[in-house]
Amino acid sequence: MTKDKLLLRALAGETLDVPPVWLMRQAGRYLPEYRATRAKAGDFLILCYTPELAAEVTLQPIRRYGFDAAIMFADILLIPDALGADVWFVTGEGPRLSTITGADGVARLKPADAIHDHLAPVYETLRILRRELPEETALIGFAGAPWTVATYMIAGRGTPDQGPAHELRQSDQATFDALMDRITGATIEYLSAQVDAGAEVLKLFDSWAGSLKGNAFDQYCVAPARKIISALKLRHPDIPIIAFPREAGQRYEGFAKATGADCVALDTAVDLNWAADVVQKDGCVQGNLDPRLMVTGGTALTTETQRIARALGNGPHIFNLGHGITPDADPENVHRLLEAVRGG
Repeated sequence: MTKDKLLLRALAGETLDVPPVWLMRQAGRYLPEYRATRAKAGDFLILCYTPELAAEVTLQPIRRYGFDAAIMFADILLIPDALGADVWFVTGEGPRLSTITGADGVARLKPADAIHDHLAPVYETLRILRRELPEETALIGFAGAPWTVATYMIAGRGTPDQGPAHELRQSDQATFDALMDRITGATIEYLSAQVDAGAEVLKLFDSWAGSLKGNAFDQYCVAPARKIISALKLRHPDIPIIAFPREAGQRYEGFAKATGADCVALDTAVDLNWAADVVQKDGCVQGNLDPRLMVTGGTALTTETQRIARALGNGPHIFNLGHGITPDADPENVHRLLEAVRGG
């Protein structure tokens, strides 16, 4: 029953004796079973767009660890792909995209509501997962936030400082705003369809929010998140939404109220005493163990896990990492983390 899913209870504002646990990128390269399925697919996008394989890798960490939530296997760059950008993945290097440098590039993109046929396999993955997940396990859908997605569409790849995107927004604001609007509209359509297909929770990843400063943070992180969340809540009033404005620093304060998010995910740099006093008073928080401890393990992993659980234990909390688990993580350290959170 939905009411028994710990993740949904935390997102509804309940303070639990033991927080629900899931990990960002929990279906990923640190697991040997994932690497075997990835090899079977042959290509990363094929893996994302083959529902049976995407569902399989989503289920792998649930079978192994019994997390309280599964996050569907996909990628934030499926939106650019669906909009008509060229997207491919280079082994060992990451994503590559055709670049948008002017108004003509935006004009060539498909309308926001024309993405659904392309993304139909993702929705089928969600339907499979709703059938196959344990009844106590919540199902999370997700998308990248417009700013983060735009940085890849402009630069054609990940960049250390999101410089090309900052340059375009400063030199040609009309083009940049048009691109942001297109991504925002497509994200609303995509996430709404995920709910229709069975997602019980949504997460909006703004991985590069921290490079936006001052008014730019309000304009290109807060405002798009508010627009997306507002539109989704109109269509799906009961859907809980987690926002992750990574490296937002002091701007975590008030972020939930400003955007309408039900939960704010904290990165590893956030001071937990401050978060408990300032951020958690507005609702559920998620986080924020350093992923490096999933590599090194040992007493430090157990001690820090328990410290986080205590620090955020007086309010609604979802235990997670402050960023995604890395490929060099030791799978046994996930067991150690779960033992530290849950006891026994």
